[in-house]
Amino acid sequence: MPVTTTTPIAIVTGGSRGLGRATVESLARRGIPSIFTYHTNKSAADEVIESVQRSGAHAVALQLDTGDTQAFPAFADEVRRVLREWGAEHFNYLVNMAGTSHEGLFGKVTEEDFDAAYRVHAKGPFFLTQTLVPLIADGGRIVNISSGLTRFAYPGRITYAAMKGAVEVMTHYMAKELGARRIAVNTVAPGAIQTDFSGGIVRDNPDVAHHIAETTALGRPGLPDDIGPMIASLLSEDNRWVNAQRIEVSGGQAI
Repeated sequence: MPVTTTTPIAIVTGGSRGLGRATVESLARRGIPSIFTYHTNKSAADEVIESVQRSGAHAVALQLDTGDTQAFPAFADEVRRVLREWGAEHFNYLVNMAGTSHEGLFGKVTEEDFDAAYRVHAKGPFFLTQTLVPLIADGGRIVNISSGLTRFAYPGRITYAAMKGAVEVMTHYMAKELGARRIAVNTVAPGAIQTDFSGGIVRDNPDVAHHIAETTALGRPGLPDDIGPMIASLLSEDNRWVNAQRIEVSGGQAI
């Protein structure tokens, strides 16, 4: 499917694995091309490109450490290059998905742990979005990724959850300030998902998976394909009037 001047284009950070990959693939099934980022695993990124091509869509993978704000101007230049190759000046959707797991009880968290989580989960999305806003088309959409852990508490997740709380507040302010350009900004907050996140603890530890299933109304942990299609739907015109919202996608975990 060729990229035309009317084809919406997405940028998805962390699109080479887990929920990011599910998002890129879900967009591809809707005919939407993606520029997605990977941190170090180029072979995984290449697999996503092959998957997207099988759907008849287009994707380009760009390397980016979302915790390194100094890299953002050069990344924006690479985005401009890809857009020119596709005959476009702007993209339409930004999904700030990239993230890392941070664990540790309150009394054990070091300043280095805290700063590492801050760079990736709060500072990174803030300044990457700021860098890319001039390239987002008026009427576009931004999705920031939070977590169910901002609503329910599990010991050892305080640093990660605190950063995601910052993301949720940031989303409200982005929606307010970008409203003049008709750019909608929302937060998606997944519950426990079976991916390699946190060392694959939900996917690979039967005791954890059983606990999640018991505390989730729909009776199981989430899967990447529970999240990717939801984000693709949120970005669509069907949800054009949804703005400044926190949408939890957890199957009813801990209710």
